Amino acid sequence: MKAFRLLITVVSLGFILTYSGCGKSSPGESTQQKQLKLLSQTWKMKSVSLTGVDQTSSWTGFQLIISGTFSSTAASATYNYSCTGRPALSPWPAGGGTNSLGTWSFGADPVTQIIRDPNDANGNTLPMTYTVAAASGSTPATLQISFTYNGNGYTRVSNVSGGWLFTFTN
Repeated sequence: MKAFRLLITVVSLGFILTYSGCGKSSPGESTQQKQLKLLSQTWKMKSVSLTGVDQTSSWTGFQLIISGTFSSTAASATYNYSCTGRPALSPWPAGGGTNSLGTWSFGADPVTQIIRDPNDANGNTLPMTYTVAAASGSTPATLQISFTYNGNGYTRVSNVSGGWLFTFTN
C-alpha cells in the first residue's frame, strides 16, 4: 500500500509540474521584428546589375547599413539606412560626399517588401523587393534587393533608370 501511495504521489507531482506552467504563452516576435533583426547590419556589396548588365566594377566598396529599433506601436514605423562608397551615377541618394542617409519601412509583405524613403516629399519613395538569409556556419548572411528606378534623379536619371539587382553579404 505504501508503494501505491508513493506511486500516486510521484505521478501527481509529475502532473502538477508538467502542467503548472501552462496557460497563455507570451506572444513571440512579430514578423517585422524578426525581419528587422535579420536586416539590421552592415551589408557589403557582392554584385550589382542594371537591367541584367553587370555593374559590379563601378560599385567597388559600396556598403548598405540598415539599422533601427523595432517599434510595435507605430503601424508604419520607419527605420534607417545609410550607404557608403556610392558611385556618382547611382539610384541611391547622395548625402555628404559618397555617403547617404534615409529611412525605410516595411511594405505590405514584411518578409519580401520594403519601401525606401516612404515619407519623401519629393516623390522619391521607392518600393523594393528583398530576400535575406541568415548566416549559417561558414556561409555569410546574404541580402538581395531589387527595384525599378525611374525616379526623380539623385543623378542623371537616364543613366540609372531601369531594373536594379543588388546582392550583399555581411
